[in-house]
Amino acid sequence: MSTQSDQRDRIQAARDSYSGKSLTNSQLQSAWAISSILHSQIQKTGSFREPLTDYAHAFARGERFDALRAEAILRDVYTARYEQSLNQTRESLLEREKALPETAQARALAQAQSISARIQDGATQPFYQAYDTAAVALSKELSITQAGAKTLMKEAFEQSPESQGRTLYEVGKDYEDAYHRPAKEAEIAARKAEQLQTRPPERQRTR
Repeated sequence: MSTQSDQRDRIQAARDSYSGKSLTNSQLQSAWAISSILHSQIQKTGSFREPLTDYAHAFARGERFDALRAEAILRDVYTARYEQSLNQTRESLLEREKALPETAQARALAQAQSISARIQDGATQPFYQAYDTAAVALSKELSITQAGAKTLMKEAFEQSPESQGRTLYEVGKDYEDAYHRPAKEAEIAARKAEQLQTRPPERQRTR
């Protein structure tokens, strides 16, 4: 877990990088923010090429450098912040997906099974949200991409006896229809009723 001191050191490393030395404070702040988005994208999908291109164009807009220069800046700031390049981050995640521990299947099944509880219990969630939450948890546990974690969960669940020949999506959507949808509809109805109660009475129209 990074500390404030670590954060300051990384920001200073970004400032001292080849590209960072020529940036204004606001430019460095923008590049720093984008580097976090790129990191999240790699963790999510295992890819960064399209987001890097898109954000480089957005970053360059209104600045005195073009998109190619913006991309170089983002790469340098990213490397300074995470102490590895964009591609090194991507490759390390994908390599771990190729060499999963023996416990990976069991952990993937446990996270897949947690989806129904996330949909059903407490503040209910739709399937897509519960699925994503479980995938994030598994990806952190195994240090793999979230996309890879979703694939593991689907495969582990569909190979388990409890699937009864159904996909994780089909089972999750059934739980959503049974628990989340009624709760959501009740919430919407309660909100509408509250709005009607707090709405000021309409003035009578005069002829």
